[in-house]
Amino acid sequence: MAMILTRNSIETAPFLQEMIETTTNLYRHGWDERNGGNISYLLNQYEVIPYLDVTKVIRTIPMNFDASALAGKYFIVTGSGKYFKNVKQDPASNLGVIRISEDGRSYEILWGFENGGVATSELPTHLMNHMTRLSVDKNHRVIMHCHATNLIAMSFTHILKEEEFTKTLWEMCTECLVVFPEGVGIIPWIVPGTNEIGEATAEKMEHVRLVLWPHHGIFGAGNTMDETFGLIETAEKAAEVYTIVCAQGGKKQTISDEQLQALAEAFKVVPRPGILNI
Repeated sequence: MAMILTRNSIETAPFLQEMIETTTNLYRHGWDERNGGNISYLLNQYEVIPYLDVTKVIRTIPMNFDASALAGKYFIVTGSGKYFKNVKQDPASNLGVIRISEDGRSYEILWGFENGGVATSELPTHLMNHMTRLSVDKNHRVIMHCHATNLIAMSFTHILKEEEFTKTLWEMCTECLVVFPEGVGIIPWIVPGTNEIGEATAEKMEHVRLVLWPHHGIFGAGNTMDETFGLIETAEKAAEVYTIVCAQGGKKQTISDEQLQALAEAFKVVPRPGILNI
């Protein structure tokens, strides 16, 4: 007699619960209005199999991008045109579990994206950045994009030179240097949803985990959902403090370069070269 494999309800899957909680928090912070923002979360097959029959493909969606380096990899992703505020009440319509095809030119929907939905239009950008971060850190799993309010505002008022932008954020909150010692990458303004913006972001992601899209938002990468959310949250808090400081008339004092260096030594992190004048 053939053994029948009993699967758990996907609603109980930890990776789905993480996506629901994170999208809800991002919306609550006001960083993902309407259908703004997207997340992709790299899953191990052993995490998926208890909840889904991976031999059953619902639909196959072509891509204009070669993701063969990720062939066979599983992701849970937010949907194109979907609102983060609706994920909690209807995850199956707003999220999807996908697998990259063997030739890397399409993805297979294994769950979700009901009623004809598809993955975020930024999927190629996400995949490019997963590929880059995996080449740097084999434990990498999460790419997160959102419209963090004060970071966007800073992109209008602060010089868009990476070293200077990073230094300002480090000065605003003591923890910033510890959380992102490699600093922030910045790309030019580029039309979103294109391979061009993905390539520019991925080039920066070779060296940083935060990339600012001027006048648009922020891209973050991390090994866990909490780490990635916390990374963006920390930078956004610093940008908020900067906004308040400017409104109060500007800095009268700040954390000195010597103090920042002492902080780095205490927490055993290496600040990005060329920022501190020591």
